[in-house]
Amino acid sequence: MELIHETGWAAPPATVEQPLNDEITCDVVVIGGGAGGMSAALRAAENGADVVLLEARTLGWGASSRNAGYVTNSIAADPEMLGLLLKRERLRDLYRYAENSVHFAEDAISHHGIECDYQRAGIVMAAVSKGQLRHARRNAKVMAAAGSSAEFVDGREAGLPEGFLGGVREGVGGTLNPGEFVLGLRAATIAAGVRVYEHSPACDVADTGGGVTVSTPGGKVLARKALLTTNAYSAGLSLAPKNLATPVWTSLVETEPVAPERLDEIGWTSRAPMVTLHMLLESYRVTSRGTIVFGTRRVQTGRNPLPDRTPDRHVADDLVRGFHERFPGLRDIEPRKAWGGWIGMSSTWLPVAGEASDNVLYSLACNGHGFAQAQYVGHLLADRVGGAPLHEDLAAIWHGRKRFWPSLVSGPVLYAGWLADRAADRLAALTK
Repeated sequence: MELIHETGWAAPPATVEQPLNDEITCDVVVIGGGAGGMSAALRAAENGADVVLLEARTLGWGASSRNAGYVTNSIAADPEMLGLLLKRERLRDLYRYAENSVHFAEDAISHHGIECDYQRAGIVMAAVSKGQLRHARRNAKVMAAAGSSAEFVDGREAGLPEGFLGGVREGVGGTLNPGEFVLGLRAATIAAGVRVYEHSPACDVADTGGGVTVSTPGGKVLARKALLTTNAYSAGLSLAPKNLATPVWTSLVETEPVAPERLDEIGWTSRAPMVTLHMLLESYRVTSRGTIVFGTRRVQTGRNPLPDRTPDRHVADDLVRGFHERFPGLRDIEPRKAWGGWIGMSSTWLPVAGEASDNVLYSLACNGHGFAQAQYVGHLLADRVGGAPLHEDLAAIWHGRKRFWPSLVSGPVLYAGWLADRAADRLAALTK
């Protein structure tokens, strides 16, 4: 199994936009060129603003092109726990926002004509033990009460693989190739007239009262307003709210191609993409190239400046062990390559957006489920920075200028979660 630095989904862009090597002015500067930043830049340009987009590498280089490719209405935290902690109306607002995010991402694919193998298959939060199955039933009730398009399904009726007992099937969303998607969104952003500067990391962001100054290694941007869409990399900027994001490294593994009849033999007739109901989820999906991509399970924290890295060998090997445990009928299938990326985890475990200062808005719409949400929030923030009233979906995650509590996400806590999941797996095996 090869450990790679780049995303395993697609080749890098054929050409690169020039870095910033001058002092320039604009209406809006977007800092961070992931899917959320590109969506924000596109919307601001559509609204008539002169927009500059700064990216430390190439557009979409980070988690936007390295994730598992799930377009999901999940909102990160466990639904049952959210049902206990949040008021009913607050929960309904969050699920409305999350499902509208899915529709926004689907519209972006269609509007920009992006070829990214999008499959509207929904996603199953799947149970691999009787305890998880009971949990799935409770989650389905909470989600239904909150207005989510989700339902409880039996594993056999839903065409899930052997060993997956059932779960909660989301009624919207599906899977795509995130590498191909960000290449398409990158092309659309450049074509829209956004002034894109790649290999131009923001070294400092200052709100001067009358505007915003952003310094890069080779130049400077003077803007009226700024949007921070830096997610896991936010802690590297002094203006970003303290404790906004904890960087977490997640890994993926891709197998060799698997014959369709092999998937039928193990009961995966629906080919439904799945995430398990562990504390640290496991994800499994079939790709358009006939491979299986699986990931998460064991994650690691980091500190800015975040390194360009590959997955740790022991983490990739643990993912393969998990794959063999879940799919004993595919033990002979070889893993081919592994890659990963940095995601941002908020201390609230929920997507957030707010104001870093008078002229700077920020978003953190990831938490491992934010591929669609980051785009939608970027779009809504662009309207907001242009003077629009607070959209009801943006209000659902709006943090304003409130402070963030120190995050509970840490290396020891995440390792303890992995240990607890493995203990639960062993107990489930003993009670089968």
